[in-house]
Amino acid sequence: MSGETETRQRDVLTAALARRYAATLDREPRPTAPQGIHWCLNTPEAPTADLGEDGHPSRAEYPDLPRRMWASSAVEFHAPIAVGATVERVSRVADTAIKEGKSGRLVFVTMAHEVTADGVLAVSERQSIVYRAAPPANAAPQVNGSPPRQPLEPRAWDWQRDLTPDTALLFRFSALTFNSHRIHYDAPYATGVEGYPGLVVHGPLMATLLLDLADRELGPDRLASFAFRAVSPAFAGQPLRLLGARDGDKVTLAVADEAGGTIMTATASLRAR
Repeated sequence: MSGETETRQRDVLTAALARRYAATLDREPRPTAPQGIHWCLNTPEAPTADLGEDGHPSRAEYPDLPRRMWASSAVEFHAPIAVGATVERVSRVADTAIKEGKSGRLVFVTMAHEVTADGVLAVSERQSIVYRAAPPANAAPQVNGSPPRQPLEPRAWDWQRDLTPDTALLFRFSALTFNSHRIHYDAPYATGVEGYPGLVVHGPLMATLLLDLADRELGPDRLASFAFRAVSPAFAGQPLRLLGARDGDKVTLAVADEAGGTIMTATASLRAR
């Protein structure tokens, strides 16, 4: 089913935000912000009193499904967003699907977003959010109800960047996106309540790192589209490998752990010059 009720938010891409975004990624700020900056604009604004136990805004629609995660997104980049632009986002629920997984009932909500910068369409996105029940104590957390991660297929990747996300990187990204989900900064909650082995690296942070990898290798504003899917969680302090390969106007990207296990997969297409 789907809904047509729209919500609108308006923001400004300030020079200060652009500098903080660049600093988080160890880059130099630019007059036109890197692709992916829209995830740091028009962020959630729920009052602190309205947050649930996990730090997310409470959702009355799914009281029996307290766990929430950003599972995937498909993004189209129409135009760059300049520093100083007024950025408006129009959002609506495009679809809701109920499925049964190993952990029980799952609700997949597809959000459709359109982002304009100074009145010009800049980004359109379909974002999939999954709601699920709290797992039994000591159960291994999984993303999207997926099976354990599999090693990436052997291939000659064109690009590779190794990094270890630390707590400072997670904190900075949470601040940029006004994300108060406790699994990203509250270690006792992440381990003792949700059963993770450590602080969880944000899915959109890993997607941002893949966009940054493409930016480093291809140059600014080169992607026309970008789609990612989270496969398994990643944790602060554990090394990650960012991978990419180009075949004509198509790009394949991935995040892997030290053993080559898949954390995230992504595909992209290049903008015509």
